[in-house]
Amino acid sequence: MCTGDGMNTIIIGAGASGLACAISLKKNMPGCEVTVLERLSQAGRKILATGNGRCNLSNTKAEHCDKVLEFFSEIGLVTRTDSEGRIYPYSNQAATVTELLLRECERLGVEIITDCTVTGIDSMLCVESESGIFSADCVVIAAGGRAQSALGSDGSGYELLKKLGHSITPLYPSLVQLTSPSKHPRALSGLRVKCNMKILLDGEAVKSEYGEVLFTDYGLSGIVTMNLSDAVSRNFLSDNPKKCIAELDLIPDMNEEEIAKYINRYKNLDGILGKRLADIISKQAEGDSARFAKYAKHWRLIINGTKGYAHAQITGGGAKLCEFDGCASKLCDGVYACGEILDRQFECGGYNLNHAWYSGIKTAEEITEKYNDKN
Repeated sequence: MCTGDGMNTIIIGAGASGLACAISLKKNMPGCEVTVLERLSQAGRKILATGNGRCNLSNTKAEHCDKVLEFFSEIGLVTRTDSEGRIYPYSNQAATVTELLLRECERLGVEIITDCTVTGIDSMLCVESESGIFSADCVVIAAGGRAQSALGSDGSGYELLKKLGHSITPLYPSLVQLTSPSKHPRALSGLRVKCNMKILLDGEAVKSEYGEVLFTDYGLSGIVTMNLSDAVSRNFLSDNPKKCIAELDLIPDMNEEEIAKYINRYKNLDGILGKRLADIISKQAEGDSARFAKYAKHWRLIINGTKGYAHAQITGGGAKLCEFDGCASKLCDGVYACGEILDRQFECGGYNLNHAWYSGIKTAEEITEKYNDKN
């Protein structure tokens, strides 16, 4: 086993990727000194909020899922998988995941320094912070994105990489709820429907998905909405955004002719859509059964934005992947990046958290391999 004696690694960020990297590195090289610097007063805080407090830590269909599950099995975490392939701790508590990660850090001798805001990294790999200067042989930037800054990631990691010469692609809130000026979502607040939803930009469909949509006081939520939100966010990044519409096929299992026949027989769609939703569309159709059927298949709501970074699950965009060899910077020897800070995003269902864990593990492997090559 490589001991890593005398080697010092600083990891910036005690989130999913940072903690996975710290644990993996200490296991690979027990003699390596590993220090994690965390801006907040508590490590792993964002993990506690994932999966609505249940921590959807991976998915059976995610790349490198087996590697991630092996990592967690080795620290004692037992998991369960739902019918969609989403993997959760057996306890269904995100706190269990955080507790085991921090316990393993303590057992291995990983030092975690909280309330420590990093302000810069120089060419000699000296990490400057409000708590002092830390010298290192390797620096891992695992500071997350801009999403939910109250839970730790405030976007400062991007500035650290930019100062080192790295490029950052345009950033935007992703996996986030959509806002609408329409009164209809508010009238339907709390109602969930299974439908096909499209995002139209100046009338052109740019993205679509089938699944559950949730109507809210501000607009639309639910997994489908989250997965389509990147198209909306990117549109509103522009100085001249296109007109944005969410088009919902509320009855995907029937065509317009079949729906019109149903309306002619029963005079409404209460038996399919439920009275609240059916009444709204009926009023818009003004008693015309053909128009009623058309609206049920092509119901449109104006979208004027998203709920922003404060509510987004992840940040879209990030450090350009072409400037990294794996997780190692091509521009600064000894600098690595992992997790959300990289320009790599996935849909809902545990895929993004899986990427965070795996990229942390992979970074530790790359550091170990480089150390072995030198020695």
